[in-house]
Amino acid sequence: MPKDFPVAEPPGNPRLLLAILMGVPVLIAVALMVFGVGNRPLSIILPVMLAGLFVAIFFGLGHMMERRSIALDNGVLDIGATLYRRRVPVHEIDLDKARVVDLSEHVEWRPFVKTNGFSLPGLHAGWFRSRNLTSLFCLVTNRQRVLVLPLRAGGAVLLSAEKPTELLNALRSPGT
Repeated sequence: MPKDFPVAEPPGNPRLLLAILMGVPVLIAVALMVFGVGNRPLSIILPVMLAGLFVAIFFGLGHMMERRSIALDNGVLDIGATLYRRRVPVHEIDLDKARVVDLSEHVEWRPFVKTNGFSLPGLHAGWFRSRNLTSLFCLVTNRQRVLVLPLRAGGAVLLSAEKPTELLNALRSPGT
């Protein structure tokens, strides 16, 4: 039976930032519609279509941001991070080197370059590289308490579990 570990809530409100970022193009589309040139059909239809497209993108990204999960099932760590999913067998994790860190103090683990991920202030999900080019799979919502799980084959998994030490103890317990 899988054991779920809640993900820490991001500080602030990333959805509000996303709404602001998406609101600018919508306002531009509305301004084009209101102050459009002439009475041509395109001067009304195109801005309405653009505004609709940006609203749909906003809701899609907002829904995607809510997909965050960490579960341990039959010796496999299953991570859902927005569009990304990673399943890591526990035996591939170097648990002797695993630890909980504050990314402001341990900058060597901080996601630095996004290679295939989703990033907003308060949320890093997907594939990144660290400053020393280590490959990282991230689900980071709280930079103060990040569980770093180095992998035996290279790279690492960074997780913001609500209780990271509880997750680490579960990974270290025999029978996982």
